[in-house]
Amino acid sequence: MTREHPRTDRLFEIGSAYRQAKVLLSAVELGGFSELATSPLDAGDLASRIQVHGRAARDFFDALVATGLLTRDDKGRYRNTEESDFYLDRAKPTYLGASFDQYNRREYALWGSLTQSLQTGNPAAETHGQDHFGSLYNDAARFRTFVTAMTSGSLLAAQGIAHQFPWENYQTLCDVGTAQGCLPVQVAVAHPHVRAIGFDLPILRSAFEEYAVERNVADRASFVGGDFFKDPLPQADVIVLGRVLHNWDLEAKKMLLDKAYQAIRKGGAVIVYDMLIDDDRRTSTTGLLSSLNMLLWTAGGFGYTATDCTGWMRSAGFAKTMVRDLPGGNSMIIGEK
Repeated sequence: MTREHPRTDRLFEIGSAYRQAKVLLSAVELGGFSELATSPLDAGDLASRIQVHGRAARDFFDALVATGLLTRDDKGRYRNTEESDFYLDRAKPTYLGASFDQYNRREYALWGSLTQSLQTGNPAAETHGQDHFGSLYNDAARFRTFVTAMTSGSLLAAQGIAHQFPWENYQTLCDVGTAQGCLPVQVAVAHPHVRAIGFDLPILRSAFEEYAVERNVADRASFVGGDFFKDPLPQADVIVLGRVLHNWDLEAKKMLLDKAYQAIRKGGAVIVYDMLIDDDRRTSTTGLLSSLNMLLWTAGGFGYTATDCTGWMRSAGFAKTMVRDLPGGNSMIIGEK
């Protein structure tokens, strides 16, 4: 009897996943989902609207159909799916496409250097002439793309925290590394009694204040400029470190939790949220890939497990910890003071 060989489908699907990813990233970059949010279009009209060459149009649009991001009716008209219409139309407040712009413009090329970083331990960003944060602040267009991407990437988690955490027991919040202020704004919208602070480098002030005005919470969400490596954190009942710890080495992670403990009022809490690695390090593909992304971008950043983080929290003085799942693949770890 001839032994049946293992199937190859899964290997080829993983090995060529960059193709599918790039189709989505290009569709977001070209604004295809936003065009289709207003009305269905045939291939010719859609190609004209988003400047896709006639040779490429049908294959590109039909690839989006095959991946479940568009539909096509019997008259050849393309439409968004419910998912793409809700999350990838730039005109909607639920738009998450800024994250994909970030992947497309900044990260996609870096992942081509993964082998080199695996062998050297050095971030690929250095060889590509990029800096995870610093160089952004000298380029207004890249800076705007970056802060909107931070909001896009945090939105689902921020909404989850706004509704899952018992904010009725707390009056004040400080979000450390706030960028545009996604989390303080979401909490302020959902809980009018909470006074929220966004803490970040002073250059982020205008982006934060514009976003707070846009969301009608400027009277309850304010910005404090500072450097969390040099300055104490603003005092608050709750301090949030969202998608911050993974950027830094172990010493910096522990330092930030120590500073949070000192700034939190008695009876308060710290919230850390991130894409965590599962404790057994076997199943969390998103968490492990996120950690490899930190290898590509930073000198010492890495992802971590819930057990890692709760251990650091207890070392900082937090007496009770708990872990809760959030939308968008994130989890939050709560430590009570």
